[in-house]
Amino acid sequence: MAEDAVAAVPTEPTTLRKPRIKKAPDLPILERRNWLIHLHYVRKDYEACKALIKEQLQATEGVCEYAVYVQALILRLEGKIQESLELFQTCAILNPTSPDNLKQVARSLFLLGKHRAAVEVYNEAARLNNKDWEICHNLGVCYLYLKDLSKSKEQLNLALQLHRQELSTMTLGKIHLMEGDTEGAIQTYLQALQLSPESTELLTTLGLVYLQNGLFQKAFEYLGNALTYDPSNYKGILAAGCMMQSHGDYDVALSKYRVAASSVPESSPLWNNIGMCFYGKKKYVAAISCLKRALYLSPFDWRVLYNLGLVHLSMQQYASAFHFLSAAISLHHGNATLYMLLAVALTYLEDTENAKSSYQQAASLDQCVNMMLLSIIYYLYLT
Repeated sequence: MAEDAVAAVPTEPTTLRKPRIKKAPDLPILERRNWLIHLHYVRKDYEACKALIKEQLQATEGVCEYAVYVQALILRLEGKIQESLELFQTCAILNPTSPDNLKQVARSLFLLGKHRAAVEVYNEAARLNNKDWEICHNLGVCYLYLKDLSKSKEQLNLALQLHRQELSTMTLGKIHLMEGDTEGAIQTYLQALQLSPESTELLTTLGLVYLQNGLFQKAFEYLGNALTYDPSNYKGILAAGCMMQSHGDYDVALSKYRVAASSVPESSPLWNNIGMCFYGKKKYVAAISCLKRALYLSPFDWRVLYNLGLVHLSMQQYASAFHFLSAAISLHHGNATLYMLLAVALTYLEDTENAKSSYQQAASLDQCVNMMLLSIIYYLYLT
């Protein structure tokens, strides 16, 4: 029996071609290591980043813009502002159409205190990009340092039109306060608070403004909100402690200051307030210890010297009181109370001629203080 034969169907020969793997494009030598430089920089591995930048600049004969840019940023972080300025200027030469390069040049000039030169560079950057809020904000800050408040407000308002953010609002409010426009500052801060209702910086600043104007209820409200969001907020704690201290609640104020001291132990205003709390509790030795620490941290603060003179006067240490009060007067001439306390110390030191002169100086500065006038009358009665 013959087996059935199955005829094979002839097929056309086919060639199976493997898909060609596309080769990654070669990056130009100028930019070949940019990604790695960026990676080290954002990881804050600055030593490796600088070594890589050095290799890149050697390979490109110093014309790799990004490598120079990052090197300048690192130098600025290290505090070498002049060197960073020179490198940013090199970047601006390599790419003169980049507003970012000009912004960095202006920033370095600003850090060097060359505010007018910084304004010129920022204006040049603004011509390249007039929609950058950061340029407008920095121009406003430069004009503020140049004491041109009208131009500063103009630039800050322009920055806020481009982008509503807290930084420009805080600076604008500061300018209103410098001009004596407390209501304008409050309105500026309140508008910003609508955009950032949980901003501890805004809440604390508003609380301080209300505190300075004697609106204690509103001050307590905003400072309390600031501390609710950030219990370790140093400014808020210090301001709240000041309110309690002014009302004679020294123990509660000291408990607030204790919290602040754990986060900012090197604050002169903090130790000054702690010292005056102890003074209010009639613990004069502790008060002097805290005030001397405040003086060590801020040796040219006339308020600390004034408080030290007051405490020594209360302890009947008139020579020490004279020393601190004289130093305070040399730093701040226009305070009548300083001259009055100095006159009291001189009276007890039996320096009648200088005491009389100090009383007269105090009266010429502020003739409305009854206590001062009574002191003069008492002194004239004794002599």
